[in-house]
Amino acid sequence: MDKKFLEKVVELFIDNGAKTLTMDDIAKEFGMSKKTLYQKYANKEALLEDVLAFKLEEAIVKLKELDVQVENAIDRMFCRDEHIERAVQSNNSLLIRQLIKYYPAIFNKHMMDFAEKFSEVMVHNIERGRQQGYYREDFNATIYAKLFFQLVMCYDSSPFLDTSTIDRTEYKNEAIMFYMNAITTEKGKEQLKKYNNLK
Repeated sequence: MDKKFLEKVVELFIDNGAKTLTMDDIAKEFGMSKKTLYQKYANKEALLEDVLAFKLEEAIVKLKELDVQVENAIDRMFCRDEHIERAVQSNNSLLIRQLIKYYPAIFNKHMMDFAEKFSEVMVHNIERGRQQGYYREDFNATIYAKLFFQLVMCYDSSPFLDTSTIDRTEYKNEAIMFYMNAITTEKGKEQLKKYNNLK
């Protein structure tokens, strides 16, 4: 199916939830027969996987575009990343809650794919920061990239965070400063000073 189809189906799943929205509902929305829809997708699970892959690719393309636009590795880490912020916040959406409950295998695969692709972008940032003299050389870039992904994605799902007392923005700011202080050299810490007011 084409991009416009997938964009619309994404909206339908976000508005209605992964379980609640039926193939009937989708066919009706597009004025097509169920038979036509099932010729493209054997079942709702296949459609869900395609929709999640589409949204993930869209977010990763935007992340890579920002990498090209912002040369300084530290400045890049503090760019307001609307796609990632939306991804993080959607962790508590009806779509995600129903995916976790009714389609755990699809959700887990999606999160593994997300972690892998996001980590690739983060490793690229680490390599650039090392070349610029801002990041230390003595840590495993892949592991640290995955640690950062886990840190930023766990706000809604961690059993150790009381989100009624910890604001999402404050958590995000503390998480990024925690990570950046862990990886920066003295030269990098000088660059970080301009972001200390985030804390």
